[in-house]
Amino acid sequence: MKKNPRTVAFAASGTARPGRWYLRGGAALVLALWLAGCMVGPDYRRPEVQVPESFKEGVDWQRAQVNPAASLSSTWWHMYQDATLDDLVDRSLKANQSIAAAEAAYRVALATVESNTAGLFPIVTGDLSASRTGFGKGVTQVPGSSSSVGGSGGGVVNNVVAQVSASWEIDLWGSIRRQIESSQESAQASDAQLAGERLSIEASVAGDYLALRQADYDIRSLTRQQEIDARILEMTQASYRAGAASSDQVLVAQDDLETVVAQLQLTKISREQDEHALAVLTGVPPAGFEIAPDPDHVFVIPDVPLGLPSELLERRYDVVSAERTAAAANSRIGVAEAAFFPSLTLSAEGGFQHNTFAHLFSLPNRFWTLGPELAETIFDAGARTAAVRQARATYDGDVATYRNTVLTAFGSVEDSLSAVNHLRVQASSYAAILQRNQQLFASVRAQRDVGSASEQDLLNQQLTLIEAEQNLRDTQSLLAQSSVTLVKNLGGGWQWDDNKAASATGHPLSSTAFSSIDSQARRQDAGSPPN
Repeated sequence: MKKNPRTVAFAASGTARPGRWYLRGGAALVLALWLAGCMVGPDYRRPEVQVPESFKEGVDWQRAQVNPAASLSSTWWHMYQDATLDDLVDRSLKANQSIAAAEAAYRVALATVESNTAGLFPIVTGDLSASRTGFGKGVTQVPGSSSSVGGSGGGVVNNVVAQVSASWEIDLWGSIRRQIESSQESAQASDAQLAGERLSIEASVAGDYLALRQADYDIRSLTRQQEIDARILEMTQASYRAGAASSDQVLVAQDDLETVVAQLQLTKISREQDEHALAVLTGVPPAGFEIAPDPDHVFVIPDVPLGLPSELLERRYDVVSAERTAAAANSRIGVAEAAFFPSLTLSAEGGFQHNTFAHLFSLPNRFWTLGPELAETIFDAGARTAAVRQARATYDGDVATYRNTVLTAFGSVEDSLSAVNHLRVQASSYAAILQRNQQLFASVRAQRDVGSASEQDLLNQQLTLIEAEQNLRDTQSLLAQSSVTLVKNLGGGWQWDDNKAASATGHPLSSTAFSSIDSQARRQDAGSPPN
């Protein structure tokens, strides 16, 4: 059988036959792809935390609620049935600068995921250059070139190069994929922080607004007390001039009046500062912001769905953020451990070179380079070991932070439940006191009508009645504000969804790992149009 001359040439020169070369190259590629499936470093497991079966201060709530596991709405502030409050919250969600900053931080986190994902793919660059070099007859070599021109008598050399280069670092040990995992988990933590910032602004608006309405009533109540105390002072001074009252009684009446005046100024300060705070929260200067007084505002005390303590791990943005931060730290351990293994980079370069552009793209002018590069650090004085220790220590610290965040979350809910429970009892007591003082005021007024009680007796009883009503209204306001704090501590209608998180890992830009109970409302909260 006659041998192919081309095959003989390969054999004679000791060069591997083309078929064997392709087989070896293919085997190397298969080996590289198989190794690329390996990922060093520990796989993440959510840290264990101690979760109570029920809230200590929520026993009565869970008995009273028809559905204690019901979820909060993401538009929870509508429970307070106040159109002004609804408008203020909507404006704050669209204009508040803290939310804008958190949203920008989340976009930075998503861009980081994109950047890390790009590391899985080759980098391809192109280059087109042209040069014209002149030299004298004494020059023996063209500057910047290996071409010898000795004895040519000087002249000009043209050089045109067009080339394409590609470089691909194979992720043999999962370093890039662990980095992608870490950035994804950090993005999820950032998403939780964004939700937390929104909830914080919502709760701040609601709390400041309810405090402002409390001040509206207190200002009217204290103004009425000031008028009555001023009348009592006049009567006492008249009695003193007639010899029916002592100077001490006049001094006491003066002190009572001045005390009410001082309390009124403090309440006005509080009201003005609450209004200023609401202006800042809604993104406008306080000078151009005003809320009309409403001393007859009715404080609505909503029934807040409590749920179970275990649900708090998915509904508290700070708990989710801390847990995702720990997951990101766990992935970075794999990144640090991968540095102990060699890196494989496949490089290719090809192009054309000639002294004229017209004849550049022809086969005789082509050049190419192809080859792998295997690199390994032989000595680094323990730098890689220190990096692994640092990554593991960071993870341990983040786990501790997560567990402490969980404990803090449970504690804050218990605090809110305790406040609401006792304020309810306090409001009931003040309501009973108000009812009795209304009866007493009616009795004293009847006695004055028949002449058995003086006008000053009636005024003093009226002061007591006004103070009783103010105590009740203040307690109702504090109860409403405590319910806002409870809503915030329960997560405010936002929650982490494990199923969506699992589906989101296939696409680094997916932000569907987090959802609100009412997704339509959340889109509106973010300022985007509803579907």
